[in-house]
Amino acid sequence: MRARRIGITDTTLRDAHQSLWATRMRTAQMLPVLELLDGVGFHSLECWGGATFDACLRFLDEDPWERLRVIRNHVNRTPLQMLLRGQNLVGYRHYGDDIVRRFVTKAAENGIDIFRVFDALNDTRNFETAAAAIKDAGKHFQAAVVYTISPVHSLDHYIEVAGRLVEMGADSLCIKDMAALLSPFYAEQLITRLKAEFDVPIQLHCHYIGGLAPMTYLKAIEAGVDVIDTATVPMAFGNSQPATEMVVTALIGTPYDSELDLEKLFAIAKYFETVRLEGGWDRGVTSLTHMQVYSHQVPGGMISNLESQLKEQNALDRLPEVLEEIPVVRAEVGFPPLVTPMSQIVGTQAVLNVLSGKRWHIVPDEMKAYLRGRYGAAPGPVSPEIVERVLGDERPISVRPAELVAETLDDFRVEVGELAHADEDVLSYALFPQTARAYLERHHLGPEHDVFGTQAPAYLTSQMQTAVSEAGADRVKDIIAMVEASDLQELILEEGDVRITVRKTAPEPAVSGDGGDRATTAAAVRQPLSPAVENNGYHVVRAPMVGTFYRASSPAIEPFVSVGDTVAAGQTLCILEAMKLMNELGSDVGGVVREVLADNGAAVEYGQPLFAIEPA
Repeated sequence: MRARRIGITDTTLRDAHQSLWATRMRTAQMLPVLELLDGVGFHSLECWGGATFDACLRFLDEDPWERLRVIRNHVNRTPLQMLLRGQNLVGYRHYGDDIVRRFVTKAAENGIDIFRVFDALNDTRNFETAAAAIKDAGKHFQAAVVYTISPVHSLDHYIEVAGRLVEMGADSLCIKDMAALLSPFYAEQLITRLKAEFDVPIQLHCHYIGGLAPMTYLKAIEAGVDVIDTATVPMAFGNSQPATEMVVTALIGTPYDSELDLEKLFAIAKYFETVRLEGGWDRGVTSLTHMQVYSHQVPGGMISNLESQLKEQNALDRLPEVLEEIPVVRAEVGFPPLVTPMSQIVGTQAVLNVLSGKRWHIVPDEMKAYLRGRYGAAPGPVSPEIVERVLGDERPISVRPAELVAETLDDFRVEVGELAHADEDVLSYALFPQTARAYLERHHLGPEHDVFGTQAPAYLTSQMQTAVSEAGADRVKDIIAMVEASDLQELILEEGDVRITVRKTAPEPAVSGDGGDRATTAAAVRQPLSPAVENNGYHVVRAPMVGTFYRASSPAIEPFVSVGDTVAAGQTLCILEAMKLMNELGSDVGGVVREVLADNGAAVEYGQPLFAIEPA
């Protein structure tokens, strides 16, 4: 048997901590070990893309572009790799072609060598613009085929998709098994077919979750796979990838020996074990719920997100109902693979169906866009009843979705204005307008725009500061400090006409010189109903979920409605950002808007009054 060294891509800096630590590892925690990682001899280091971009801005108060530059400055020998969601880039919706092209160009300039590109629906039309931009930049275009199990996802389906991607110019192919559903013997069949039909390297990306992945890797290696994905042991197993140390050891003395130095790998592992302990993060484990992935097919990372979402809604006990609802929703909408953004879209719809008690009563913007064909073609048939209920007489599109995206990079450049100091800032704003604006305001406008008098804490967004300012910044600061210093998890305080809720959530990771662990604490400031609302019998529209209240879809455009506007039943009143999605909230009645009862950008609670409408 001819010796064939297996390449290994290390996912520690991206997918591993995304899967186990909610993408909360900071750049400062990566920095001390980067040169050691660079010296191991990995095929590549996956260090960017996926949720890392959003998490840097939203939770860590970091610039994701600067993170990439820092890593590139310390990694000189090993190719850097990112995960790109096709026309979605690193967001949760489609962006215009010019935004995609510019994002790829800047990512390449800042240090990315290998772009792993996937589309949640395996719709190859959504690869076209990114693929061309990657080739123009002279970088490696790795096309990923998303693996799942359904009545429409056959072996021939995967070969057909792979063939179209090779024709598009893919330099390599990746099988992306995000839900850990790929069995060892099916992997052998799939890899054998791919190697027989396509003359490009094949890489396999499996999550551990239920425990099949190590066996799947071995069968795939025997069938001819060229590269596999692993993570350092403190960030392996569970929702993450198999451990590098385990796989490297298994291949020693075989024709597939990776030739990686175990002592260097253990040195890296010891460092990240310290990071894990300081951050208070758990190891990756396989639970009964994870093992049930073979039944409900919900990826482990998606289960973690669902648990977090349901905790916010004080409904964690309803997780079993949601797990039963997800396969039903998935079948109704054509069996999309449960990978970002479809995992969020299907999962959120299932949560809303369960919590509201009315199936398909509340439908997020992203689900509406999916049913309209705005994400691409559904893999299987979509329920006509669901389409009619959500879209009415509107028919789904048949063209490439990006052709209908009207927003351009110049539009966002005008919107963000002087807040943007570079093209990278404009791109961040184009992808996440609300979140990026808050970040840029904190870092580019200076302390005079901060109600705290200093740079805002990472856990306090500028939208939250607006609410804090109106309630009295000093008073709310005192309350937050009291909660942080105590064992309290939540404090609700009535002060005059203002109700203030301060809630402590999961601990943020400690950073060297940071003073130790810090709890993430947020304040929700709620104004009571005014006498006019209470005395005139106005209809009150309430928040159907915990989230962030936005009066417009973008900071630079007019609100959906204002006081005095006449609205029709079902007309959009606002957006609630929750569960990573922007959820349009429609009016229950027709009438005249008499009061807006929440501040733009404020955190709102379940059941909180948002609008008072005088019925027509």
